[in-house]
Amino acid sequence: MKLGIVGLPNVGKSTLFNSLTKAGAESANYPFCTIDPNVGIVMVPDERLKLLGDMYQSKKVTPAVIEFVDIAGLVKGASKGEGLGNQFLSNIREVDAIVHVVRCFEDTNVIHVDGCINPMRDIETINFELIFSDLEILERRYAKVVKAARMDKTLAKEQALIEQLKDHLEAGKLAKSFVTEDEDELALLKEYNLLTYKPVIYAANVAEDDLADDGATNEGVQAVREFAKTENSEVFVICAQIEQEISELDDDEKAMFLEDLGLSESGLEKLIKASYSLLGLISYLTAGEDETRAWTIKVGTKAPQAAGKIHSDFERGFIKAEVVNYKDLLENGSLAAAREKGLVGMEGKEYVVKDGDVILFRFNV
Repeated sequence: MKLGIVGLPNVGKSTLFNSLTKAGAESANYPFCTIDPNVGIVMVPDERLKLLGDMYQSKKVTPAVIEFVDIAGLVKGASKGEGLGNQFLSNIREVDAIVHVVRCFEDTNVIHVDGCINPMRDIETINFELIFSDLEILERRYAKVVKAARMDKTLAKEQALIEQLKDHLEAGKLAKSFVTEDEDELALLKEYNLLTYKPVIYAANVAEDDLADDGATNEGVQAVREFAKTENSEVFVICAQIEQEISELDDDEKAMFLEDLGLSESGLEKLIKASYSLLGLISYLTAGEDETRAWTIKVGTKAPQAAGKIHSDFERGFIKAEVVNYKDLLENGSLAAAREKGLVGMEGKEYVVKDGDVILFRFNV
C-alpha cells in the first residue's frame, strides 16, 4: 500500500511523516528536505505475527508494509507557481490514497500561511490545487484524444468523457463525485490517475490536550469529520508532535507513554486502521519455521487470488487451501492439534479469505 501526504506548509505534515517512518524502523535512505519528495517504508504493526512467529520459532517475521510519500507543502495559487508550485504532485499520482494533514491547533509560535486557523478553508485550498493539477492532466490527454479521434472514431466516447470531467472539475467538484456506471468510463477514470479521484484520509492534527477525547471538543476536528462524511472519507486525530516523541521510544516505553496520555493506540496504528478500512483491505497470514508473514489483500478475495499474492504459480496450480483462524491456531499450539479438533478447513477455489486466516496453500504446477 502506498499513501501520499499532502497539506499546507506548517500544518505538521513533515513532522508526521518523520515520526511515522521512524516508527516503522526499516526505512530507506531518503533526503529530508522541503523540495525533493520524502519516501519512507513503514512496517504495519501486527501482534498476530509476533505470537505466531514465537509459536513456530520462525527464523524470519515479515509484516505488511506501507510506503509513505511526503511532498512539499502546497499553498494557494500553487498551480500558478506560488510557493514551490505544484510540480511535486506528480510524485503522488501513483498512490492508493491521500493522507491530507489538516491543522486543528492554535500555536502562536507556528505561523499559519493564511494568518489564522481554519481547517475547512485549508481543505478547500488544497482541494482546489489538486483540481487544477487534474485539469492539467486532462488538458494534455484531451489534446491527444482530439488529434487521434480524427482517424479513430471509437475515441469519440473518451473525448466526450473528458469534456464532462473538465466541466465537473471546473465547477469546483472532485473527480470522485463524478457519477458514471459505464464500465469503459470507469476504467478510463482509473487510468487517468486523477488526484481528486483517490480516496482521502484526513489527519486532524491537534494539540496534546485534545488527544485524550479524540478531538471531541475541538470545533475544527468536528468540522473536518462532518465534511469527511459527505465524501465517504476517513478521519483520524493525531498530535504530530507527540507522535514524534513516541517514535523515539522502544515498545515498552511507548505503551507506558500512551497509557499516561490516556490513549490505547498510536497515530500510526490509527492511520493504518483508517487506510485499511477506506481501501477495503485485510491481511491473511502464512506461518512456519522459515517465515511467518502477513499478506495484504482486498476484502472479498478468493483463495486462488490470495495465493497469487505469494507467487503466480500458487494461483495457477491452486488445488486447496488449508485454513485456520489465527486465534484457534494459537490456542491449540500447533496446526496438527487444531486439525484434530476440526478447526482446520480444506477450502476450494470459491473460498473467500478472511482477515486473520492462517493459510497453507496446496498447489501443483
